[in-house]
Amino acid sequence: MTPSPATAAAAGEAAPGNEPRVVCPRFHAAIELIGKRWSGAIVWSLSEGPLRYGELKRAVPGLSDRLLSQRLRELESAGLVDREVQDDLPVRVIYRLTDKGDGLRPAITSLGQWAERWGE
Repeated sequence: MTPSPATAAAAGEAAPGNEPRVVCPRFHAAIELIGKRWSGAIVWSLSEGPLRYGELKRAVPGLSDRLLSQRLRELESAGLVDREVQDDLPVRVIYRLTDKGDGLRPAITSLGQWAERWGE
């Protein structure tokens, strides 16, 4: 007996005559980058505009200095965040989303709406 499409989907199998949807490597890389602990929260915070390091730290409670620095470097390396050093006294560092990072705004906004509706 051939399982129904609903039964096959529940068992993690492809419906009869359908191949499972293969995950695109680019999609997977994007999910892995944004899905890293705290990365999405940092992008979310910067989506409202540029922030200094201390402002980012306050915007994402529970985030350690070490991990914030690490995630900012990763996001900068990926071309999502720009770091600007201002020669004030004391020196100020401003973080902002690049155009590439700002392109995540619709996805981050949708995820926030989903969380409001379905989150615990």
